[in-house]
Amino acid sequence: MLDLKKVKTEYQELLKQLSDPELISNWDKFEELNKRKIFLEKILEREKEIEDLKNKIEENKQILKSQEDRELFSLAETEIGQLTEKLKNLEEDIQKMSAQETESSKETDQPKAAIIEIRAGTGGEEAALFAADLFRMYSKYAQLKGWKKKVLDSRPSEVGGFKEIVFEIKDGNIWPAMKNEAGVHRVQRIPTTEKSGRVHTSTASVAVLAKPKKGKVIINPKDLKLDTYKASGPGGQYVNKRETAVRITHLPTNTVVTSQTERNLQQNKENALSILEARILEKTVREEEKKLKDARKTQIGKAERSEKIRTYNFPQNRITDHRIKKSFHNIEKIMEGNLDPVIDFLKENL
Repeated sequence: MLDLKKVKTEYQELLKQLSDPELISNWDKFEELNKRKIFLEKILEREKEIEDLKNKIEENKQILKSQEDRELFSLAETEIGQLTEKLKNLEEDIQKMSAQETESSKETDQPKAAIIEIRAGTGGEEAALFAADLFRMYSKYAQLKGWKKKVLDSRPSEVGGFKEIVFEIKDGNIWPAMKNEAGVHRVQRIPTTEKSGRVHTSTASVAVLAKPKKGKVIINPKDLKLDTYKASGPGGQYVNKRETAVRITHLPTNTVVTSQTERNLQQNKENALSILEARILEKTVREEEKKLKDARKTQIGKAERSEKIRTYNFPQNRITDHRIKKSFHNIEKIMEGNLDPVIDFLKENL
């Protein structure tokens, strides 16, 4: 049950924050606070209605005690019944709002954006093409969901695949859907370059990193080594005459990130810092989870990058998720971004 005293205190604090003139420069924060204020106002309105109803019920009870007129006595009895029913409905309303708030707070705790890293594994150019297929699949899925996607870094291969591609997905309930995609994905198919019709097996690894909220990961600029270089395309040839590509090394953890997708040096730097923050957060979480490894299994433990989680078998028109031992057919449709059947099943069974 909601604590009314805490609600009133929080409401007054929100009013103070919303009256700050500087808040208008932070529109996201303003919207978040205003949304919370409207929610609290609904609770306070219902609490006031409940208090008024209780007072009216008490007044009618006093009438019952002192009134000898049978008609007035009957009216008071009827009104008590009606007011009690309204009171019950309002109290149920408050309970529902309390439950919704609990559910909403769970969603709020979830990351609102994720950084996805796809790397070609065994299989040469075919693995790079498969990495590109996975990127296209997730891009289509994000589009169907109405999420925003932004490429942060990429290393294209010579035949149109990706040795590595890093991108961000945001503006939606991203984490519950994407967190289970981390791991090694395996493909079995006949490559376009295969003349004898032999089925090849290739792999690509997917890492799904939670993008930290601003201020959650603090990076000291003194801990960073920044290098710039000319962006390169397939085969290593330079595609930009100016040094706009960025390599950032986080010295305390020896974490190295790059970005070369933008023509602007500052934008590439911002992209690289986003990747760096996500990797440092992941490292911190993994270290914390290691401490609890003997006590319980964790989502991160299930999603080790070295684990083969899924096989895409094109000749048999089948995708098999090995963690849940479940196969899905109509592979072409799934590769076009129709991932809901797979992702929903994973949510329920992992």
